[in-house]
Amino acid sequence: MNLESPIDEIDRQIILATQSGLLLEPQPYLAVARLVSVSPEEVMARMRRMLETGMIRRIGAVPNHYALGYKANGMTVWDVPDEKVDELGVRVGALDFVSHCYQRPRHLPEWPYNFFAMVHGHDKPEVEAQVHQIAELLGEADRGHEILYSTRILKKTGLRIGG
Repeated sequence: MNLESPIDEIDRQIILATQSGLLLEPQPYLAVARLVSVSPEEVMARMRRMLETGMIRRIGAVPNHYALGYKANGMTVWDVPDEKVDELGVRVGALDFVSHCYQRPRHLPEWPYNFFAMVHGHDKPEVEAQVHQIAELLGEADRGHEILYSTRILKKTGLRIGG
């Protein structure tokens, strides 16, 4: 973040107006502009600057998997050679059914897993078929894995600032 250009009151109002998501309408920046009493062009320019300086990380859609029919969501955990995690992460992360993957430390002897990949499916058999695909992709690098299914969503929001 560029500390030499802190946010001003308009930036703060834009963040407050968008931190729960852009309005689902044909011209969402126009709606934000009306809320903060500036032009849509200024809203877009300010958001672009906040992205470039790291004040906001991204602008994008955050789908609700459950609402889209993906009822089986499994965090798959894998024991793979540490020296291959980066290479394997790129390959597994490229699969269209993996939303994100990352490396975590092992906690031996109880927890041998060092690689995590989130898989989404309409039901458990679909997730298990996807996990089989990952296992085939990993080949001999798969020294063991498990699927930890989500049972509920506890939190799915980023940092919020107060008004």
